[in-house]
Amino acid sequence: MIAANAGVGKPWAHHATGILGGLLAGATFLFGAIDIAAASSGPHNPTAVDVGIMVTALLAALLAAKPVRERVARVLPMDPDNPVHALALVLAVILLGTQVSSIAFSDVLAADLKLPALTVADLIWQEAPFLILAAVGVGIYLRRDLLSATTRLGLVRPQPWHIVLALAAAGLFYGMGAASQYLGQSLTPGLAEQVTRTDEHLFGGLNNWYGIIALALVPGICEEVLFRGALQPRFGIITTAVLFAAIHTEYGLSIDVITIFLIAIGLGFIRRYANTTACCVCHATYNLVSGTGLPGITLWIAIGVEVVLVAIALYLILARRRASESPMAEDARLG
Repeated sequence: MIAANAGVGKPWAHHATGILGGLLAGATFLFGAIDIAAASSGPHNPTAVDVGIMVTALLAALLAAKPVRERVARVLPMDPDNPVHALALVLAVILLGTQVSSIAFSDVLAADLKLPALTVADLIWQEAPFLILAAVGVGIYLRRDLLSATTRLGLVRPQPWHIVLALAAAGLFYGMGAASQYLGQSLTPGLAEQVTRTDEHLFGGLNNWYGIIALALVPGICEEVLFRGALQPRFGIITTAVLFAAIHTEYGLSIDVITIFLIAIGLGFIRRYANTTACCVCHATYNLVSGTGLPGITLWIAIGVEVVLVAIALYLILARRRASESPMAEDARLG
């Protein structure tokens, strides 16, 4: 990604775009092929997963060709000649393909149960690459200074109505999560129980005050900066939401994955009409409420607060819309 940033605006950029994308796709293909070849000598992925990875690599390699990127650019708001955009597209295809292959052709929930419970250090180690990739991707200290990089990522000072919107959306997302759990337990009780067991195993070590705070802040910041901050302006809301849902393999093929996708779309609209800072507030609040739970009377208090927040958010949004449509606002735009 550093090399791709170095090539932006250079005469040789189109050559670098194809080379970088091809090398990355080739390395991914080799990974799948080597794992198949080493199947008899030790632990390895199921063959179907490796084949899926190799097919993904071939699809990613196609994107190294400029005519293919130009066709993609008709659908996504990206520059086919920009090496950063092209490399991000290749990385996105590889991420999506490998994650889908793992979820579809292996028992990811059973595999997660064999992993040790996460610690705060593990969580930071797992999430920090998202933040680093976002920063490097927008060229911080390479082709942008700190201020312009954070502005490109949407990390700006939020207005009061942005915070109200974020908190109101977090409450709605929590309700969606609760409804998803109810549907899962009703329609696929066995799978829902397995998801719950996996979730309790992975995050059980974080069931304390500092673990809950870490679960709220670390993914809430790192994931939003990458997906809503860096990727969405180039890939759009839907594609980014698909990628976001794909990284949450701890839900397997459960109904919860659909809920994560819908929540990602909601976060995408917050990014579009507010900023990434508001998305971080929303995501962190959602994780915090999910981690602490709403037992007893707390639930009813939370519902009352949510109704008030939604009402205020709707009022502020409508007020802003009326203000933007007023004759004085129109005169100001015309100069």
